[in-house]
Amino acid sequence: MSPATGRSSDAAENEINRRDFVRGGVVAALGMVAAVGSVAHARRHQPVRDPVGPETTRALPAPKTIPEDETADVLVRMQAELRRAMAKPVEQRRWAMVIDTRKCVGCFACTVACMAENKLPPGVVYRPVVQEEFGQYPNVQLRFFPRPCMQCDQPPCVPVCPVNATWKRPDGVVAIDYDKCIGCRYCVAACPYGARTSDFGHFYTEGTPQRMPYETLPNHEYGKSWSRERHGSPMGNARKCQFCLHRLEEGELPQCVTTCIGRANYFGDANDPGSLVAEKLRAANQVKLLEEKHTKPRVVYLV
Repeated sequence: MSPATGRSSDAAENEINRRDFVRGGVVAALGMVAAVGSVAHARRHQPVRDPVGPETTRALPAPKTIPEDETADVLVRMQAELRRAMAKPVEQRRWAMVIDTRKCVGCFACTVACMAENKLPPGVVYRPVVQEEFGQYPNVQLRFFPRPCMQCDQPPCVPVCPVNATWKRPDGVVAIDYDKCIGCRYCVAACPYGARTSDFGHFYTEGTPQRMPYETLPNHEYGKSWSRERHGSPMGNARKCQFCLHRLEEGELPQCVTTCIGRANYFGDANDPGSLVAEKLRAANQVKLLEEKHTKPRVVYLV
């Protein structure tokens, strides 16, 4: 019995032996890990051996090369298709847009980009995003529907205009002549999609000490310069999305298409069977808004 610890000398000796055993096992394990690491390192730096012959070697297979057209952004393809379409006469083009709701995350980037591109004032929005909730609790989901002008083939807004300020272009875009529009808002009431709004001449900085210079910059819709400095058109007019015609004329895609972070928008010439938008228009999982209105919209949604 040890007077210091109160344990027998045999028990103390067994405790020392146990500690030495554990310490030795840890050291052995660390040595084994180091040995395995050295072997793995050596194998990584040796040529690959052919199992058929121990002395023959073969090179590692080259990585698979992905064709360039499969790695390119869809915007690159649509941009090329757009410029090909612009080389044709206007009556041979038929612009269409397909929006894949499975890719839309409801970020409103397209809405903001459209406002910036067209210098839209308060109360004028060309591309709102409509939110739909579907499913049954607790399995409920959200789906988003960006809603530009539908560019209908049978637009109800056209025949109600008393001054013929709005019409259907040969390429399928419904346009407005701001110089003719009298602001009666008949077309606003006639559109079943709410795609038209009125420009009442408001500014974001109304009621503040100074109006910001960017609010007086002209926009370039329909390829013309429209200034708000002297309360001229399009102040007082009906306004709507026109697929960024001023960009199309320069060979550029609509601003909402290029801004979408999820690449949910497809745009192009539906008369070109090889175009991406024509390919999407052949999809089975497509819907059109308010088909019962028989407006034949040129904007289609994939669900």
